[in-house]
Amino acid sequence: MAAPGAAAPGGGRSGAAEWGGFEDNMQGGGSAVIDMENMDDTSGSSFEDMGEMHQRMKEEEEEAEGEAGAAEEEDGEFLGMKGLRGQLGRQVADQMWQVGKRQASKAFSLYANIDILRPYFDVEPVQVRTRLLESMIPVKMINFPQKIAGELYGPLMLVFTLVAILLHGMKTSDTIIREGTLMGTAIGTCFGYWLGVSSFIYFLAYLCNAQITMVQMLSLLGYGLFGHCITLFVTYNIHFHSLFYIFWLGVGGLSTLRMVAVLVSRTVGHTQRLILCGTLAALHMLFLLYLHFAYHKVVEGILDTLEGPNMPPFQRVARDIPVVSNAILNTTAKAVALTL
Repeated sequence: MAAPGAAAPGGGRSGAAEWGGFEDNMQGGGSAVIDMENMDDTSGSSFEDMGEMHQRMKEEEEEAEGEAGAAEEEDGEFLGMKGLRGQLGRQVADQMWQVGKRQASKAFSLYANIDILRPYFDVEPVQVRTRLLESMIPVKMINFPQKIAGELYGPLMLVFTLVAILLHGMKTSDTIIREGTLMGTAIGTCFGYWLGVSSFIYFLAYLCNAQITMVQMLSLLGYGLFGHCITLFVTYNIHFHSLFYIFWLGVGGLSTLRMVAVLVSRTVGHTQRLILCGTLAALHMLFLLYLHFAYHKVVEGILDTLEGPNMPPFQRVARDIPVVSNAILNTTAKAVALTL
């Protein structure tokens, strides 16, 4: 009995142990299964979601790349078809802007140049008259430089006056004038002398260390032509050679002495004064002789060379008026009388 009893407790312990192990296994297994299921569920759902998100991002990137490629293709097509027109339009606009800018700069520069020249012509008629009279009066003052008017209005008007006197002399002389009044030749001669001799004397003055500017030299020589204008105007209307020589020595000599006195007062050294003043006096007096004796002949020779031998001047011929018979006049008069 004891064996069964003893066996019973042993069997009970073994059975309890087995059931305890089973329970432990069940508990441990149950907990393990639950945890694994939970981990599988959570891990599975997270990986699936990440995969779907990754897939969606790839699809969105591909779509964005496709749209960007399409946009680039459209831009390329647009540039290929219309880019040339845009470039041409920009080039034309740039050229028009540059042309307008150059024209505006020229206009402003011209206005600026006019402003620069304005002081040289801003003079009163009373001042011009006074300077004309002073150009015929030599002043002996060597110790101090004599004052020279720095304006060009008076000299310019004297040059134009000399041109008009030359044209008048050509008309009153025996010179055959063809192709107009030859104003271009007279203008070229007078302006050529004024500008050319002024530049040459200014160069000599620079070499001789004379205190004079180019504008002052132009003004001095221009007012010196006043004596030439008086001499030529008188001798072109009164044809006496003795009268011309009197005016040449008197009036022309006075205007030349006035210029020589001014240059002497502005030059240091006897040799320099002799060279500068002698050159100016010789050129000024010889130019007056040339205008009186040789100018018309030279111009006529130039015309003969360019146009051929002299041709007879053009003569006016009256038109032939048909003679009306007396019978027609009488008939017309009677008809008018009847109507009245």
